[in-house]
Amino acid sequence: MKPLGPIPAGYPAIDGVLSVAGRPVTQWVEQAGDTPLFLYSADLVRARVAALRAALPQRVALHYAVKANPFAPLLALMAGLVDGFDIASGGELEIVRGAGLALDKVSFAGPGKRDGELEAAIRSGVTLNLESEGEARRAFAIGEKLGLMPRLAIRVNPDFDLKGSGMKMGGGAKPFGIDADRVPALVREVVASGAEWRGFHIFAGSQALDAEAIAEAQGHALALAARLAEESGVVLPHCNLGGGLGIPYFPGDTPLDLPLVGERLAERMDDLPEVLRDTAFCIELGRYLVGEAGVYLARVIDRKESHGEVFLVTDGGLHHQLAASGNFGTVVRRNYPSAIATRFGHEVEEESSIVGCLCTPLDKLADKGGFPRADVGDLIAVFCAGAYGASASPANFLGQGPAREMLV
Repeated sequence: MKPLGPIPAGYPAIDGVLSVAGRPVTQWVEQAGDTPLFLYSADLVRARVAALRAALPQRVALHYAVKANPFAPLLALMAGLVDGFDIASGGELEIVRGAGLALDKVSFAGPGKRDGELEAAIRSGVTLNLESEGEARRAFAIGEKLGLMPRLAIRVNPDFDLKGSGMKMGGGAKPFGIDADRVPALVREVVASGAEWRGFHIFAGSQALDAEAIAEAQGHALALAARLAEESGVVLPHCNLGGGLGIPYFPGDTPLDLPLVGERLAERMDDLPEVLRDTAFCIELGRYLVGEAGVYLARVIDRKESHGEVFLVTDGGLHHQLAASGNFGTVVRRNYPSAIATRFGHEVEEESSIVGCLCTPLDKLADKGGFPRADVGDLIAVFCAGAYGASASPANFLGQGPAREMLV
């Protein structure tokens, strides 16, 4: 048998059935109308935000990265929990606008912003995190045409990366941000343009579970921000220190030591150089806020054996949970935490693979894992489904269409 990833805390059983928000998932599926279903726990999101607030220095604000999960009811919940939002496209700008979020609390990062996206952001009062000198000059011209003062920050491509990061976003040649040595000149150009100078966005990597590595990267980010502020000769109003906080997905993964991250950051905040004394700081998190608060539910529609192996064929699959299938940046496929939701907590009885309904061998949600026996009609659950699930998967592949989503 191949091991399964660790099931997050906060998912008890009620009469042998996985429960969310105090009710068996069978009841939520009935309320939703059918499977497949993404179920998000508001209580688990609130608990995660509270843990962050308790661990981080009060001076550090908390932003939500919308790309992790843009489900409208979830954004509405977040509006009362976090201090700002970070988007990565004009489409996400329309999503946050439609959710009624305060646009002056929104920042927009991402390479390749089209002129229409720049214009929409400038009209809306959103802060643009500039990714190149060319993008900066296009923003200057659009602001002048509109008679509006753009709110501009600079995304820095740092001269370090985040050790142990599942996805490195800085250090070396990158399509993201502006190389650190070119930043001071652009800061002066932004200020000279008459735009509102909003500061730096320094994002080194994501999905790290090593608290010491995260603390080290945050220390490097603070040192870099201080050096660039001094070299530019311009006051630094704000600095986004990025994110990087990961969640356990795979066998052997252990939860991040959040108190240690907070402790190390507090030490650095207590000893900032003079040039950063009045700078406002934030960290930008997506997966860490919502990833473990979501579960993907699908129904077994066929149980079959082939050459002695058991396959549980479901009505879901990689078109909803691409990452769990191992096709979202994973080099070696490993099993996400998963379970038979209608026999939750029961003893392992067999080795079986959970597969989807698509005509491709890539459509596998669990490979030769140990599970209780499951039959047609049983529900399976894939955990850590609150981030990069529904919106990061090819829902229309083979005409299958999207899953249902509920915040409970």
